[in-house]
Amino acid sequence: MDFDELQGVVLFAIGRTPVTLGGVVAGIAVIVLGFVAARLAGGGIRRLRRRARHGVGALYIVEKLVTYGMVIIAVVIGLSTVGLNLSSLAVFAGAVGVGVGLGLQGVVKEFVSGLVLIFDRALSVGDFVELEDGKRGVVQEVGPRAVRIRTNDNIDLVIPNSKFIEGPVVNWTLHGGTRRIHIPFQVGYGCDRETVRDVVLSAARTVPFTLPETETQKSQVWLVGFGESGLNFELVVWPSLEAVKRPGSVHAAYTWAIAEALEGAGVEVPFPQLDVRLRSLFGREGEAARKALGLEEAAPEPAAEPHPPSVNDAAEDLARPFAGPQDDNAPIFSDPEGTAPGGRRDGPG
Repeated sequence: MDFDELQGVVLFAIGRTPVTLGGVVAGIAVIVLGFVAARLAGGGIRRLRRRARHGVGALYIVEKLVTYGMVIIAVVIGLSTVGLNLSSLAVFAGAVGVGVGLGLQGVVKEFVSGLVLIFDRALSVGDFVELEDGKRGVVQEVGPRAVRIRTNDNIDLVIPNSKFIEGPVVNWTLHGGTRRIHIPFQVGYGCDRETVRDVVLSAARTVPFTLPETETQKSQVWLVGFGESGLNFELVVWPSLEAVKRPGSVHAAYTWAIAEALEGAGVEVPFPQLDVRLRSLFGREGEAARKALGLEEAAPEPAAEPHPPSVNDAAEDLARPFAGPQDDNAPIFSDPEGTAPGGRRDGPG
């Protein structure tokens, strides 16, 4: 049976329009060819995007527009080839659309959210993002239903598009620049703060992904608090952009370097301890208690010598001008109140 004979086989009629077997076969063939062409075109643009150094975000938008556009055009041409008059199906399509919309409103919601993400440009392929629930990784694909994120453990997370529209998302690499990282550490009471600062800064500069210092981006050591066992410090450092995308490894690398530097300088790293002091002994206190134990009176401690002023990196950081909202690429200097991935405090974000 040739194609002309298939054209004469009427399957059913929609209104006054007959639908033939040949038309159905031709329509299916057109739609299949359209899907194949869309896949090939999308794959070609995807390969071009992987080789490109600039304009990756724009190529991703072009890839999605070409893919979606070719699929829609193929479906319309396929229906016309079947012999359906699309204008005469407007009312019927509207009724069906309402029913489908009620049943597939979740799918439609994710599809529209994906289009918003693609054109909004606040989220692009290759960005390192962190969600409100702590999930973080590099964006691999913004699909019609979900965003695929790959973690540093090579695990792919498929997250619905609407999660990026409805909830807060931290984009660590939105402007393509580096970010400031805070590495906490602690030393024992009585350690020289200037020595701690010098050895930790020297160790940080030996880490290969530490960027060279500039007037606005300097490695610093901040004294941030007094702990139960020692002084709490933070190393404030600017790593490379690729290192920013791997916060766990960055934190581990700097912590290792700090530990080696403190051990080499003989600086005490404290551990939890508890001091117990007896206020009375058999009802006696002070000198009477010492005499009961046969102890001599303690000699008075010599007056402490004045300590030369040390460098306060945090005060120096606050003295720099604050970058206003009109300059998104300029670093913003503030108190360490932000939160970095993994629970570490971070500024500017």
